[in-house]
Amino acid sequence: MRQKSQALTSEAEQTVRDIRRRTRKPYSAEEKIRIVLSGLRGEDSIAELCRREGIAESLYDSWSKEFLEAGKKRLAGDTARQACSGAVKDLRRAMRDMKELVADLTPENRLLRKSIGGDGGDDT
Repeated sequence: MRQKSQALTSEAEQTVRDIRRRTRKPYSAEEKIRIVLSGLRGEDSIAELCRREGIAESLYDSWSKEFLEAGKKRLAGDTARQACSGAVKDLRRAMRDMKELVADLTPENRLLRKSIGGDGGDDT
């Protein structure tokens, strides 16, 4: 009987954990920054801020640490950003396409300028 009771309790606890996991609010970067800055201002205690925002103090602590570390790296001149290779390839492809488009349109633009009386040269 005791084993059955423990199994039901652990099953109920697992159900509660699953519900909490599914209903957890995702916070955007802007929301995290706003919350961390509120904490750094010190107008309210961290405990009260976390209660009001509905987050655990440990979550606030990790956001705060990440925020300060990122700021420290940025101020130290570490401006390298991580980009996935797919994004870099897409940007290079878009840049190549734009360069081809400019190369195609430049002679046409010069011809049009000549036809309306300009010399076709650059005005700069």
